[in-house]
Amino acid sequence: MIALSLAEIASVVGGQTYDIPDPALQVTGPVVRDSREVESGSLFVAFAGERVDGHDFAQAVVDAGAVAVLASRPVGVPAIVVDDVQTALGALARHVVERLGATLVALTGSAGKTSTKDLIAQVLRRKAPTVFTPGSLNNEIGLPLTALSATEETKFLVLEMGARGVGHIRYLADLTPPRIGLVLNVGTAHIGEFGGREQIAQAKGELVEALPPSDEGGVAILNADDSLVRAMASRTKAKVILFGESDEADIRAENVGLTDSGQPSFRLHTPSGCSDVTMRLYGEHHVSNALAAAAVAHELGMSADEIAVALSEAGSLSRWRMEVTERPDGVTVVNDAYNANPESMRAALRALAAMGKGRRTWAVLGKMAELGDEALAEHDAVGRLAVRLNVSKLVAVGGREASWLQLGAYNEGSWGEESVHVSDAQAAVDLLRSELRPGDVVLVKASRSVGLESVAQALLETGAEGEVAAR
Repeated sequence: MIALSLAEIASVVGGQTYDIPDPALQVTGPVVRDSREVESGSLFVAFAGERVDGHDFAQAVVDAGAVAVLASRPVGVPAIVVDDVQTALGALARHVVERLGATLVALTGSAGKTSTKDLIAQVLRRKAPTVFTPGSLNNEIGLPLTALSATEETKFLVLEMGARGVGHIRYLADLTPPRIGLVLNVGTAHIGEFGGREQIAQAKGELVEALPPSDEGGVAILNADDSLVRAMASRTKAKVILFGESDEADIRAENVGLTDSGQPSFRLHTPSGCSDVTMRLYGEHHVSNALAAAAVAHELGMSADEIAVALSEAGSLSRWRMEVTERPDGVTVVNDAYNANPESMRAALRALAAMGKGRRTWAVLGKMAELGDEALAEHDAVGRLAVRLNVSKLVAVGGREASWLQLGAYNEGSWGEESVHVSDAQAAVDLLRSELRPGDVVLVKASRSVGLESVAQALLETGAEGEVAAR
């Protein structure tokens, strides 16, 4: 964070100082909420959770080098005490962002946010120092903490914004007002909470409503291939840039294809030129993500060739998102278990099919959460798609929703041993350990709550130990 005195922080957040011998003392280190991340000069933010109360770590964090604690009550060590810690954290983030003068890029969407954010960051940091959201810390706590990690050298701040209801994006955009806002898509993720795709579109569109007008530098980057996103152009006073495969897109892809290993390639078209891209990531869905990143980079002055090189060299920065690892025996494990919704499930299955040409393919799938009334139909459709893509074997893991996946596959014509329903992750591991052959490709994917990353990890440990059955 930029250096701020405790007196200035207290003024910004409307707090009272306690046990602070010198209010001029500065916070020069990171702002953190995890006591394990404290270092010299830190400000520790004490949240009172259901199981752990950060206030209980006050003495320990000061002993570890924290300058003070942002707290909701006095804690016997230097502290700034406020009525609401979350509100105070947001106020501090807004103050720092306004002081920085960095270009703030915010993005949202139903699927692909984290992958696209990682691509944008990798492209922009070739141009200037860039700070971006780690992983998927895109809520009312993670977003301000990311903003506060910026320094005087930061030129670009790339923030992912998540939402679970109308008003959430508006709140986040008020904490960290963006100049460039990007909406990727409107899908069915969290549709059970929102109540429908139109409500999701209403919530995601709050980002472009928050942008400054075009004559003040505001830019809305919208997906031309998603009608609900494209319609958001009427909700903003910012300059509108379209990306996609549509002929009307300002930033578009042509000649889209996949390499033999399932990595996307395309010709990138921008208003200033064209260039060829072959990505290191897996799956055709990354083309749209790459175009979104290219639109941001083009707006910030990068050439088509510079963008193409950066996209071609970019990798995956966030764990459990199409992580591809080949075991010594040739089994390829694709760990995409961080989260799942119908759109990302379909994209992952298509990537599996492309990667597995001429090889046996396994789709180890679990529940997609928060789909509400759409849950049965969407799980059934994913099971059917696995059959249509000729996935060799579907392993549906878990309870009711997994049974719907398996039933969809069965009704599409997957009989015999082509699809199976198992009770839990360990049962899936036992099955795979007994039946995998060298050269097989295994996709592991489900909503975060299912925890299927343990399956991928077990398979990689098995491969390292040489226990796979070769037959």
